[in-house]
Amino acid sequence: MFRTRTTAAAAALVLATGCGAADMTRQASPFSNARGAKTVTLSVQSWVGAQANVAVAQYLLEHELGYRVDTVQVDEVPAWDALSQGRVDAILEDWGHPEQEQRYVEEKGTIARGGDLGVTGHIGWFVPTYFARQHPDVTDWKNLDKYAERFRTPESGGKGQLLDGSPSYVTNDKALVKNLKLDYRVVFAGSEAAQITQIKQFAKEKKPFLTYWYTPQWLFEKVPMTEVRLPAYEEGCDADPAEVACAYPVTPLQKYLNADFARKGGEAAHLLRNFRWTTEDQNEVSLMIAEQKLSPREAARKWVGSHAFVWKKWLP
Repeated sequence: MFRTRTTAAAAALVLATGCGAADMTRQASPFSNARGAKTVTLSVQSWVGAQANVAVAQYLLEHELGYRVDTVQVDEVPAWDALSQGRVDAILEDWGHPEQEQRYVEEKGTIARGGDLGVTGHIGWFVPTYFARQHPDVTDWKNLDKYAERFRTPESGGKGQLLDGSPSYVTNDKALVKNLKLDYRVVFAGSEAAQITQIKQFAKEKKPFLTYWYTPQWLFEKVPMTEVRLPAYEEGCDADPAEVACAYPVTPLQKYLNADFARKGGEAAHLLRNFRWTTEDQNEVSLMIAEQKLSPREAARKWVGSHAFVWKKWLP
């Protein structure tokens, strides 16, 4: 399952820092096509876990291998186009884009697989654990309508609110609400950062809420949430976006490299192929960025300083 639907318009994602997404059809890294220089350009996705991957990779490329590294933010589907064209060298966290993989990896050969990130992703519907403990049956989707009034907000128009993040993230939620005949309305917060702000406010006031969310994500450490069981995922049950009536799959997250960079990228390509860490590692860096308000570079420096036993294995 991919975080941005391939058939959707490429809406701009927003970093937690507030930076806008780059349009890679018009903008390239200042290091792209630099002659005689050790340079790498990394695509950064808008959610903080992806920022954590890039921050650590950038720090090691610069401080251990002597590269100049540029990072650009671009939506997920355009990032594949940019990677194919050599405008970026690597995507370090992909949630599954089968159409792009077929086109660029299998048919054109312009993108190469970079291996597992080591982190498994999953999208689902969640309620706060404090509410699930009081009402255990809410964790079965068949009982959600019973609580629709409790989840109502001014934005949900008399229905229960299902809070989503950015409209450009993958979401089957409108189809799920329709096909499961639920008395809910999907309301978009606009970005991961805005969604986190709303979730934290609900939690502060101990209000019930139903939200689209995903793992891994550092927020679970601050706001414990319990997943609502949707109809079980089966291969192909999400093939038609309009007819989806099943849960989201569990997805081992992948890395991809520009094919020329994979062949000629030397030590940098070696490190990025070997970059593999755990959900706990990613969450540790993400928490420093999002909650402790460290810059990605400083968070990476702190993690690298205490985890040499992990990253030393990635070096050439």
